[in-house]
Amino acid sequence: MRVRVPHTFVLLFSLVIIAAILTYALPAGEFDRVKDPKTNRTVVVPGTYKHVDPSPVGPFNVFIAVQKGMIDAAEVIFFVFIVYAAFYTVLKTGALHSFIGFLLRKLEGKEIVMIPVFMYFFATCGSVFGMFEETLGFIPLFVGLAIAMGYDAIVGLSMVCFGVGMGFAAAFMNPFTVGLAQKFAELPLFSGLGFRIVSWFTFVTLAVWWTIRYAKRIKKDPSKSFMYGVDMGILALKHDELIEREFTVREKLIFAVVISTIAVLIWGVMKLDWYFNEMAGLFLLMGVICGLIAGFTPNKLAETFLEGARDIVFGALVIGLSRAILVVLREGRIIDTVIYGLSQPLEGLPPWIGAEGMLVVQTIINFFIPSGSGQASVTMPIMAPLSDLLGITRQTAVLAFQYGDGFSNLLWPTTLLPVICSIAKVPIDRWWRFFTPFFLLIFPVQMLFLAIATFIGYQ
Repeated sequence: MRVRVPHTFVLLFSLVIIAAILTYALPAGEFDRVKDPKTNRTVVVPGTYKHVDPSPVGPFNVFIAVQKGMIDAAEVIFFVFIVYAAFYTVLKTGALHSFIGFLLRKLEGKEIVMIPVFMYFFATCGSVFGMFEETLGFIPLFVGLAIAMGYDAIVGLSMVCFGVGMGFAAAFMNPFTVGLAQKFAELPLFSGLGFRIVSWFTFVTLAVWWTIRYAKRIKKDPSKSFMYGVDMGILALKHDELIEREFTVREKLIFAVVISTIAVLIWGVMKLDWYFNEMAGLFLLMGVICGLIAGFTPNKLAETFLEGARDIVFGALVIGLSRAILVVLREGRIIDTVIYGLSQPLEGLPPWIGAEGMLVVQTIINFFIPSGSGQASVTMPIMAPLSDLLGITRQTAVLAFQYGDGFSNLLWPTTLLPVICSIAKVPIDRWWRFFTPFFLLIFPVQMLFLAIATFIGYQ
């Protein structure tokens, strides 16, 4: 008998309920926090954990948390509405369809080569620049390309976000995770580079293998796709129709605007510290310009934008429901309790077991603090001194943080994963079916690298 997977809303609301139960089961507590003058970030003061007045989240407040989650994630939710609707407008012009048709003609019979090429490219960007959010603009293009090549949206999503996610997680010089954690651990910036390069290549190659393996399987038998039966709407492009399309001058101009937008986006995020507000404004401008170039009237632009917004309602609501989990944990004042409780059993463990324990702890904490820099600020002031007591190097503690924070970014619903899946129109439960077995496969590999780091005294 086949087990039916619950609806995404059911899965996420169940997690909200579990979080509320934890606010009764766990004592409320907090660490003292101070501003670190070296990093200019607020950090936890080790040894200051204390119990505070309990603040359990009652049954009615569980439902209120959904509304609060929507409000708390409003910036992200409306970002998704605007970005998707803007790209929907671009797709309606037909320019991306023509470009993909051009690519298919050039790579006929060799389409699968694009998977490793783009995954290694994005993985390099994730490792060197800490790129992650910057790739959101590429998602619709690669989803459409993958579908046209005879694969599915998961393959297109993987070419961008699986690649950049693996590069970000196993980075050799990511300034937002490795660099920041090494500052807190008082290590030379980007030290231990050689070991991390080997680690990066191993994990990215495993991700490429996993994606190609899946892509070949579903091309041979489309019914084995995890997206089988899911309506992809305008993102579903047909190969034969695309091959026949001419790439006109007007469409080339629209495509140039899209590429320029992504280039400006990357520059703005890296140089000007742009985030969701600025990115949303940029994509909205892109949609308007591309629509005007295509000859859309203002009324048609507005109608097309609304069509796109309607198309992404499900994904946008998933983001708010996911945020409700964090709202409950925050209101119950148990996040610091979890961090303190997870760190305590590590004391007194043998070095290599302590290193593996740090990996488990950091992976779990990423559910509660889904920010690389935020997690570094909270955990590294605790883990760096703890590594000294355990007899493992601080570099190994940084590696455990890096793995724990990074790889679960593509697993936990409290990270940017719901945003990524929403833009790609991939239900989050379908992504989990693809990624969770891989995550379980690479977890022992992470443990192996940490064991090696412990035994060689990784510096």
